[in-house]
Amino acid sequence: MQKNWYIIYTKEKCEKKVATTFTKRKIENFFPLKSNQHTQSIRKRKLQPEPLFDCYVFANIAESEIGRIREVDGVVNLVYWRGRPAVVREEEIEAIKEFTSDHQNIKLERTEVNPNEALRMIDGSRYSIDGNILSIKTSAIKMNLPSLGFTMIAEVSSENALNQEVSFGNKELLFQS
Repeated sequence: MQKNWYIIYTKEKCEKKVATTFTKRKIENFFPLKSNQHTQSIRKRKLQPEPLFDCYVFANIAESEIGRIREVDGVVNLVYWRGRPAVVREEEIEAIKEFTSDHQNIKLERTEVNPNEALRMIDGSRYSIDGNILSIKTSAIKMNLPSLGFTMIAEVSSENALNQEVSFGNKELLFQS
């Protein structure tokens, strides 16, 4: 019985409640949060974490368990792609976890859905690397999530982008000025 990550569509503002219920029922789930920083004059104030994907929670279940998911209060349905429940690859879930833990002020942008496309991180400046990381831009880091149809964008200051070690997947890089 193979498990896959499915996208669960929830009622508005019920993501946390659904994720908590899944955890209580021993259903592996992932509820990505983003933390934002708000600048008021000189001081920076960290705001409450909020859902990265509005009305989405991810659940790692077998296809036979889908009926159990629909019984949870707050769940509307699964997200479907071409008549079947949409499956998110494990590597994309791991990439979202890593991206949200490493970056703040993350924004989402809709992109064309091509689930066969490889996961990739897009930045764009004077550094260019083959593989998952295409290049590094000192103002924004983008990660394309093809099976979700979104690109995550995190603003990065130039001081933070240079002289730091960045790891993504099996690659570790050190950016220096």
